[in-house]
Amino acid sequence: MSNKTNSGFLWTMLSFGYVFLYAPIIILMIYSFNENRLVTVWSSFSTKWYSELLKDEQMLEAAWMSLQLGIFAATSAVILGTLAGLVMTRFRQFRGQMTFAALITAPLVMPEVITGLSLLLMFVALEQAIGFPEGRGLLTMWIAHVTFCTAYVAVITTSRLRELDNSIEEAAMDLGAPPLKVFFVITLPIIAPALISGWLLAFTLSLDDLVIASFTSGPGSTTLPMVIYSSVRLGVSPKINALATIIILLISTVVFISGWVMMRLERKRAEEMQQAVAEALAIENTSYH
Repeated sequence: MSNKTNSGFLWTMLSFGYVFLYAPIIILMIYSFNENRLVTVWSSFSTKWYSELLKDEQMLEAAWMSLQLGIFAATSAVILGTLAGLVMTRFRQFRGQMTFAALITAPLVMPEVITGLSLLLMFVALEQAIGFPEGRGLLTMWIAHVTFCTAYVAVITTSRLRELDNSIEEAAMDLGAPPLKVFFVITLPIIAPALISGWLLAFTLSLDDLVIASFTSGPGSTTLPMVIYSSVRLGVSPKINALATIIILLISTVVFISGWVMMRLERKRAEEMQQAVAEALAIENTSYH
């Protein structure tokens, strides 16, 4: 009886949590098809706000800017985060390793206001000293987003590399494989799910960022969160609901495809490990006989 009570309580709390998290998103998607301009008053079903969204050049340009920024920042963060993870897990102990690890993960606990302000001051000082970067725009926002996204990717890749059995890499190098080939042929496929997760997390953080982008952006380089924030202060438009619905569907599709790819990679890795074990057992039996 006690187990049934506990199970019912857990299912109730789980259901409440899911409703609390996803009910606002579902309501937002439903009201994107509302004909009424008042976003909280339902009148009839209509798709006119989607057509109105396609006519809003400012919002579309901001969305394209955010997508470019997110893709560039996430890709760069995965490269730098993977290198940082390799340094912290595969290199032997060196002087300043703890300082290096602390500096890599510092953006995780640094307030965004301080990060954005410090980057702005750095860009202004560099422009005055060497003339680069010339003004603020996509380049400065990319540098700023890579700065804090790399920390998240480094944590993910480091934890995955620590779980990886070093004997697999050592066996490959004992058979004559150079370290670079070992990384691309053995290590990279194994940590690929972690890299995909890190890329998705970095892309989401970059797409969602408002504070740091506000400090490091310039004229003509407005991101989507900045446009939405300025629009909401003047009144919520149903076009924002329509745009949010499109973004949710796109991101859900990407997450679904990424999950499917990661499942295939894990299944393929498990099959290869089983095949390797079977071959090793076969060789051992042959040598025994």
